[in-house]
Amino acid sequence: MKEYSRKLLDKALDAIEAAEGLMDMGKAEFSAGRAYYAMFYIAEALLSEQGLEFSQHGQVIGAYGLHFAKTKKLDPKYHRWLVDGFDTRISGDYGVDTGIDNDMGWQT
Repeated sequence: MKEYSRKLLDKALDAIEAAEGLMDMGKAEFSAGRAYYAMFYIAEALLSEQGLEFSQHGQVIGAYGLHFAKTKKLDPKYHRWLVDGFDTRISGDYGVDTGIDNDMGWQT
């Protein structure tokens, strides 16, 4: 595994821990952002292992869809989760009355 990919996966673990801590504090809107970043860092690591690096969220999301979801190398539901996670993060970071709360739970 490339060093850069490993560092991204370490960041993903940190983001998951932060998301869990924020949920424990009742801060679901902010937890959603950290959960999205965990997925984002994992997507970046997977793409990095393919020799691909991007500088924008949309580029990472699109490339993940192209290289992993469309090819079915990974279940396409993970691409949907990444897209939905991005939308939820934007809503949580910038929206008011988002409807994001601690009772939402995880959907599979």
